[in-house]
Amino acid sequence: MSKNLLYYGDNLDILRRYIKDESADLIYLDPPFKSNQDYNVLFAEKNGSNSKSQIKAFEDTWIWDEAAVESYAEMVECGPDKVSQALQGFRRFLGPSDMLAYLSMMAPRLVELNRVLKPTGTIYLHCDPTASHYLKMLMDAIFGGSHFQNEIVWYYRRYTAASNRLQRLHDIIFWYTKTSKWTFNEQREPYAETSGKKDSHYKQDEQGLWFRWQKRMGKKPYKVYLDERGKRVGDVWPLQHINASAKERLGYPTQKPEALLERIIVSSSNEGDVVLDPFCGCGTTVSVAERLNRQWMGIDITYLAIALIKHRLTSAYEGKEQYKVVGEPVSIPDAEALAKQDPYQFQWWALGLVGARPAEQKKGADKGIDGRLYFHDESEDAETKQIIFSVKAGNVTVSQVRDLRGVIERENAAIGVFITFNEPTKPMRKEAAEAGLYHSPGWKKKYPRLQLVTVAELLSGKGIKCPPSKHVNMTFKKAPKAKRKKDHTKHLPLF
Repeated sequence: MSKNLLYYGDNLDILRRYIKDESADLIYLDPPFKSNQDYNVLFAEKNGSNSKSQIKAFEDTWIWDEAAVESYAEMVECGPDKVSQALQGFRRFLGPSDMLAYLSMMAPRLVELNRVLKPTGTIYLHCDPTASHYLKMLMDAIFGGSHFQNEIVWYYRRYTAASNRLQRLHDIIFWYTKTSKWTFNEQREPYAETSGKKDSHYKQDEQGLWFRWQKRMGKKPYKVYLDERGKRVGDVWPLQHINASAKERLGYPTQKPEALLERIIVSSSNEGDVVLDPFCGCGTTVSVAERLNRQWMGIDITYLAIALIKHRLTSAYEGKEQYKVVGEPVSIPDAEALAKQDPYQFQWWALGLVGARPAEQKKGADKGIDGRLYFHDESEDAETKQIIFSVKAGNVTVSQVRDLRGVIERENAAIGVFITFNEPTKPMRKEAAEAGLYHSPGWKKKYPRLQLVTVAELLSGKGIKCPPSKHVNMTFKKAPKAKRKKDHTKHLPLF
C-alpha cells in the first residue's frame, strides 16, 4: 500500500487525529495571509469565448468570534509556555481583533506541526508582509529562535496596476529546523553573464580554469577559482511567478511555481523522505514531491482542492501515482454527514465523482445548474457541447426533475443529470424519459437526455451515460506531464 496520503478536512483535526509524532522530514506551508480577500478558482471556458468562470475556493477573512476566542483560550491555558506568553502579548498589543483571531488559528497548527516534524526535519513557512512579523514571533516561540536558519526572499516580476505605494515583488519564507542537526543539500545555479568569462577580473590558467587574484593586506595575493558547479544559492530566490500564460497554471488562487517547491524539497529532503503540506491547495507540493520520489502527505479543507489535486496527479503522472484519500465520503452515511455539515462541499464532492466542475458563482448566474461538464463527440474543432448537473441532498420531487428538464432546453444542453440520495419515483422516471434522447453524431449512439443517478450508484462506480470518456474533457486545466527526477543528493551528510 502506498504511504502517500491526501487528507480532506480541517488540518488541525487531521494533524491531531491521523499524523503521528516525528513522522515528517520536511514541512512546507503556505497558509492564508490574513488578506481579507475571497480567492476564486478560474476556469477557461470551452465554448470558444475568451471569458472565464470563477468558483469561490475560500475566504481569507478572519473574525474575532466564538471559535477564535476558544482557540486563543486553549493555547493560552494549555499550550506551550512561550506560545501562551506570545499570544497574551499579541492580545495586549492588538486587542481582540481579527489579526488576533488569525494568530490564534495559526498557533495550534504550528504547535502540531512541531510535534509531527522529525528531529532532523525542516519547516518552511511561506507568508507575505500582512502578518509575517507576527508569524516570525510565533515560530520563535514554538521552534526556538536558535533554530531559525534563514529568511528567504522569493523575488519575482509581475505587472500590477499603478498605486500610491511601491510595487510588491516578493514573498517571505521562514526556514526553521527542529534541532541543531538537519538535512541540507547545497543547491547551486549557473553563474550570471557578468561572472567568469564575461568578467574582466577573471583569467584562465594553464589548464583553462577561470580564476581571479584575491588581494591580502601585507601578504601575497592568491588565486580564487570559479567553482565549475556554479554559485551557491543564497537567501534571495529570483524565480518566475506563475503568469496568466504559464503552462503549469491551473487557475487555482495562490498557486506557487513548481520551481520554488523543487528548490525547497531538494534542499531539505532526500529520496524516500516524507514531505507534508497542511494547506496543499492545488497540490503543487505533493506533485513535485511525487516527481522527486519523496513520500508525501497533503491536507486541504475544501473538496474543490482535493478534486483538483486528484485530477492534477492523474494528468501529470498518467494514473501511475499511488496514494490514498482519507476523509472523503466512501459510504451513504459519510455522504449524508458531509451534506449536513457543508452542502457546498457535498455538492463539489458529488460533482467530482463524475469529473464535472461546480457552476459559476456570481451575481446573475444561471439558476438550476450546480455543475457542468463539456465534451466533443465529433472533432476537436466541432461545436463544444455540455452536460449540466443538479445535485440535491434532501428530499426530491418530480417538479425538480421537471425544472431540470426546462433548464436543459434553456441551455441547449446535450444531457442533464440529476444526482440525489433517494431512489427516483415512478413519476420522476416518467418525467426523465419524456425528455427524450441525445443522438451522438460522432459515436452514432443514443443517450438519455435526462438521467437520474443516486449517490449510492456513484459510490458503486456507476457513471453517467455519455460519449466515451476519451472525448469528455475534465474542466480543470490539465497539468503538464511530469518526468520523475533522480535525486543525486541522497547521501550528503547532515549539518
